[in-house]
Amino acid sequence: MDKYMYLIPYELVEQLETVNEIPKGIEIIQAPEIWNETKGKGITVAVLDTGCDTDHPDLKNRIIGGYNFTSDDEGDPLKFEDYNGHGTHVAGTIAASSNNSGVVGVAPESNLLILKVLGKSGSGKYDWIIKAIRYAIDHKADIISMSLGGSSDVKELHDVIIEAVNQNILVVCAAGNDGDGQDSTDELSYPGCYNEVISVGSVNLERKSSEFTNSNNQVDLVAPGEKVTSTYLNGSYATLSGTSMATPHISGALALLKVISNCAFDRDLTEPELYAQLIKRTVPLGNSPKIEGNGLIYLTLLDYVENVFNQQTVKALINI
Repeated sequence: MDKYMYLIPYELVEQLETVNEIPKGIEIIQAPEIWNETKGKGITVAVLDTGCDTDHPDLKNRIIGGYNFTSDDEGDPLKFEDYNGHGTHVAGTIAASSNNSGVVGVAPESNLLILKVLGKSGSGKYDWIIKAIRYAIDHKADIISMSLGGSSDVKELHDVIIEAVNQNILVVCAAGNDGDGQDSTDELSYPGCYNEVISVGSVNLERKSSEFTNSNNQVDLVAPGEKVTSTYLNGSYATLSGTSMATPHISGALALLKVISNCAFDRDLTEPELYAQLIKRTVPLGNSPKIEGNGLIYLTLLDYVENVFNQQTVKALINI
């Protein structure tokens, strides 16, 4: 299949040699407040992207395996290094685990399965992505994270995503960066607008909708996607913007929620049940559902509701 899919365009705001912080977006979604319960241990997130800086000090202990589906490195399947930077950044937002310096991800004890489906130029064949999703299914990933998109609705891609969801794998996708800030126009990017995936839009660090975020009736929720600092090439760090950066916040959040929910119910929840647990932890921001879906992910929302029984008070607590 010779059709190509591409990285969703993103902005490189700044590259940094050293960092020592919990990124602001991770604080906004309240991930650190969950870490006393779990940091995602035992959950595997398959990251379908440009590969990963496998020697990055904040990531190397989180990577449990990988596969190169691209033609980079002469197609060597065991070389899934990142020559672009995008995949490393996404992986860091999900699971970076620093030791006194660097950054930390949403679920810093979750496992990363690095599936390289986009080459150094940021493009990849649909066939590579389809094979990678099947690989994630076969290797029993809990979550598939895809910060990529294309204009073509390819049946084989849709079919394998449906298969993954039927295997109770949560599939998280970027909504896309072709938005114009208006809910009167629809911008469609695949696989992000498939009904079966969890489609993620972007807000800035002030919780305002990002101008670039796609709008359509398949957007499920939003997360911080502007000026997101995470891991980057050659052991460095970078600040990037795009729905690509919002998506791994949700992938990491689901790693935390899967542990918490399975423990609370004393059984393995299904994909629809885990999706419901995610959506229960969203707060509307006042935008059209076509722009923000159910709202901003806020992991401790249920704790606040239990205490105050008032959605307006919850909104005040997070300064919306």
